[in-house]
Amino acid sequence: MTDSAAPEISVIVPLHNEETNIGELYGRLLKLFNTRQESWELICVNDGSSDGTLAALLALRSVDQRVKVISLSRNFGKDIALTAGIDHASGDAVIPLDADLQDPPELIGELVDTWRQGYDVVNAARRSRLSDSWLKRTSSALFYHVLNRITVVRIPHNTGDFRLLSRPAVEAVKRMPERARFMKGLFSWVGFTQATIYYDRHPRHCGTTKWNYWQLWNFALDGLTSFSSIPLKVWSYLGLLFSLLSFVYAGFLILRTVIRGIDVPGYASIMVVMLFLGGIQLISLGVLGEYLGRIYDEVKGRPLYIVRDRYGLEEQEK
Repeated sequence: MTDSAAPEISVIVPLHNEETNIGELYGRLLKLFNTRQESWELICVNDGSSDGTLAALLALRSVDQRVKVISLSRNFGKDIALTAGIDHASGDAVIPLDADLQDPPELIGELVDTWRQGYDVVNAARRSRLSDSWLKRTSSALFYHVLNRITVVRIPHNTGDFRLLSRPAVEAVKRMPERARFMKGLFSWVGFTQATIYYDRHPRHCGTTKWNYWQLWNFALDGLTSFSSIPLKVWSYLGLLFSLLSFVYAGFLILRTVIRGIDVPGYASIMVVMLFLGGIQLISLGVLGEYLGRIYDEVKGRPLYIVRDRYGLEEQEK
């Protein structure tokens, strides 16, 4: 097949060591779009894979020119790889999709039909997440609850990157060059008219997840620091509170000395207070460090990603 000059739908798939899932993913997308009228392209971003992912993608492109391939110079992370795909997508609607097939490609038809009703963003919310552990489901629910309480932008719960973005929404996202790419937050921040459809999330098709709990913790920190300054304000209020308490305690000590005379203060109480205040100070410095580290990354002005090779796409890099 030949390249489509202006596809209606761009499906973006970041891949890191997903060789075993590529054939199934393409087959299900092909089966879906063969039943529909929209022209489409599949933009695959090879995010520094060390297996045969790139070779499998190029073999697929030799069969179907609608498959476009971006190969990054190293592993930049899923959100950066997704950004690279968005930068190169030319469709009227853009749909990010994971390669593990936990989000069913067949749902794209419903996303597109809802988009045609006049919505700019169509979110795909997970009705159930039985394939995830209890700890992951609970920590995810707690994270989004806290995030939505401290930010002015509401981020839909149980909604991943799988959604449809209209061209105006895509252009708005492309105008945000920040290095800490919490894409779920960026998709919500741009606004526009939004709708939500619900689905049951499937188990992973092949392979194992690339996310561990340490990476998920850093991901949560990116989300909190990218969309809220409340963690900084909290320590200002805590500092004011402890200052007031110290004045009250100092007044109590003066009054007790006047009434009862001078006595020897207890060693244990002094140590408890010192350790407590020292811990508070270290935590506050850690919060400041998180924000300063992100400022440092921004002011360096490095590109978000570096493309090693493109196949079927024009030169374009952020």
